[in-house]
This record gives sequence, C-alpha cells and structure tokens, in this order.
Amino acid sequence: MKNNDKALLIIDMINPLQFSKAGLLLNGINQMIHPLTCLMDRARKKRIPIIYVNDNCGRWASNRDDLIRAALEGPGAEAVRQLLPDPEDYFIIKPKHSGFFATPLHALLHDLGADTLILTGVAGNICVLFTANDAYMRDFNLMVPQDCCASNVKEDNDYALRMMNQVLGADTRRQSELEL
Repeated sequence: MKNNDKALLIIDMINPLQFSKAGLLLNGINQMIHPLTCLMDRARKKRIPIIYVNDNCGRWASNRDDLIRAALEGPGAEAVRQLLPDPEDYFIIKPKHSGFFATPLHALLHDLGADTLILTGVAGNICVLFTANDAYMRDFNLMVPQDCCASNVKEDNDYALRMMNQVLGADTRRQSELEL
C-alpha cells in the first residue's frame, strides 16, 4: 500500500468512552468526524498507509476486534462506525498515552519508509500530544490537522495544538489545507 513518505495515524478513535467527562470528548469527536473521514479518503487515494494507534481502554485486549466491539457498544458508536479500519489498515494497541511507548510503531513506520506523520484523534492534549512529542524526538516531520483532533476542553486542545506547532514544528492547518 505504501506510495510515499507519509503515514496517517488515527489515535484512540476506537473508544468505548467509558470514563468521566466522556460526554465532553464526544462533543469534540462529533465535530471532527467529517474532516477526519475526508482526510482518510484523501490518504487512501494517495496510498498513504493508515495506522490505528489505539489505547487498550483498560481492557488489556490484544485483539482489535475486541476493542472495536466494545467501542460499538459505547456512546460514541456512531462515530466508531464511520471510522472502522479497512483490511489493509494497520492497528497497534498501546498501553499508555504515547503511540510509541511499548509498541512496534517505530519499527512499522521505518518499514513503511515514513518520515512524515499525520496525527489525528483524541485526546489532543494527552495522547496526540505525547505521540507527537515522541515522534519529534525520533526526527519525524509532523502534521496535526486542527480539525481532526479533539480534547475534553477546547482550550486544552487549542493549547496542545499551539505547542505542537510552535515547539514541535507541526503543521496544524485544517486537513483540507494540508498537501498530502
């Protein structure tokens, strides 16, 4: 599937949303679904690999189907249905906030020849930010489309985007403005 030097990461979007303040996050998720699905379509047309980097959501499941099933039973089921992985997509389960911590993500990205990561998902001020920081420390170029990232609190999300842009050099324009 590889055709260029980019990879699109979908972070923690397969999520049962079973935690306090999940309703606040669901509002942000609902606002970002359309831009994210548009970005995914654009990536597929350009043959950019899509990698789901997903928290185990406290289930310690090592099977993506178990995580998907749980997410389809949660309050964000409609969003999850729109974001289900295709058979050719990659799926990595992470134990903590960063997609790089204790996962094969770095090895996969190296294997794919990716040097630019397009980071999307939730929560922008936690898992997306921590993954961006670890990617930066590994010399990846970063794109974090502002309309494809959400947090419980909009101000926290805006702050995280500002930090990723100003400190990590991430391109944080809207997905439609990014050149893939």
